Amino acid sequence: MKLHTSLTLAVLTVASLTACSQNARDQSAQAGNAVAADVSATTDNAADRVAASTDHAADRAGDHLSNAGDSIEATTDRAGNTISNGADKAADATGNLLEKTGKKLKD
Repeated sequence: MKLHTSLTLAVLTVASLTACSQNARDQSAQAGNAVAADVSATTDNAADRVAASTDHAADRAGDHLSNAGDSIEATTDRAGNTISNGADKAADATGNLLEKTGKKLKD
């Protein structure tokens, strides 16, 4: 009888250890899945933030380039107007000088 009890106790011990091991494996798997989900969510969040920051930087760079283009255009227009006005004044002065010279030659 003692052998039968010892054998039963050994079988129960092995069964409980096996169940414990399966429970421990299940809990470890659940913990691993939770960690993997957290890492995935954190990675997705970081990627979204990088994308948003990149878009913002590109928009700002585009704005600055547009402003620079507008400034260059305005400066070029002013330079063109200044050159045109200077050429008009030079033409007027040359015309006046030629008229004066022509009058002197007539006299």
